[in-house]
Amino acid sequence: MKKVIAFAGKGGVGKTTSLALFLKFLTERNSSDILVIDSDPDANIGDVIGKEIQFSDTLASKMQELKKKIESRSLPLDMPKNQIIEGDVFRALIELEKFDILEMGRQEGKGCYCFINNVLKNVIDTLSKNYDITLVDSPAGLEHFSRKTGRDVTDLVIVTDPSKMGIHTMKRIIELISEVGLTFKNIWVLGNRFPDELKDALKKEVENTKEHKVSLLGFFPNDTQILEYNFNGRSLLELPESNPTYQIAKQIFDQIL
Repeated sequence: MKKVIAFAGKGGVGKTTSLALFLKFLTERNSSDILVIDSDPDANIGDVIGKEIQFSDTLASKMQELKKKIESRSLPLDMPKNQIIEGDVFRALIELEKFDILEMGRQEGKGCYCFINNVLKNVIDTLSKNYDITLVDSPAGLEHFSRKTGRDVTDLVIVTDPSKMGIHTMKRIIELISEVGLTFKNIWVLGNRFPDELKDALKKEVENTKEHKVSLLGFFPNDTQILEYNFNGRSLLELPESNPTYQIAKQIFDQIL
């Protein structure tokens, strides 16, 4: 079964790091056809996997070019716009040895082009069907859920740190999912950098949610080696097999697969 797994939560809780650990797990078990979509305008995926990604490599850059062509009326008249956008999506794919990356990139300039944004959602849904596993690094906060951009996601992983703000965002995401009518096969909660004395508090929060599909995935400890890798710009894909957090990550993420 094809899976689309999105990582969400408040900014700074460790979404991108958690996704990178999952990606390492997938590549080491030789999972084929993996796509990573970085839909966060802050664009941190490249930083944690040691891949420098320029704005010109991003989908936002291709959409900016398309917008200029539309405004100057220089598009081919015999080609539908959605077909042109689909071609731009595939041009933006960064193909690496074990997985592909689609970097959304930041919006540059004033205004927006809603037609492109709406068609883009459909194209990304279509693109993910060409891969066995798609990992999505979602923007921080709640706005993308209110826009219903979580379509075709099978598993939502809400990452929280041991803070009131992180847990508040987790609860609001769960509430908003129900309010806007999004459906996921599974909703998981992952506690990152949790000391033992605060784990029970998160367990109770998950148990008290009204959404029956929500399950506690597990906990990552505060890991100084991962902090050092992040600080020094080293790829988390090169993290040693013996790293304690990675050992926990393999057991945690195996539940999703």
